[in-house]
Amino acid sequence: MPHNKRPFFTAVSLLSLNAVLCCSVGPVYDFICNLSYWEHRREQRRMERMKALSMRSVPSLQSSND
Repeated sequence: MPHNKRPFFTAVSLLSLNAVLCCSVGPVYDFICNLSYWEHRREQRRMERMKALSMRSVPSLQSSND
């Protein structure tokens, strides 16, 4: 077991691995958030919301005109 024979080396290696992972989270997050898939999905959901709102508002306009 490396942590029994070399506790300092294990601690340093775990801390350095943690530092590398923390530094790489930002670029990975930015890459995933800026994929065109999410832009397309966001636009599609916005269009669905607008369509649902317009479908809800149309009957209220028709009933007020009658």
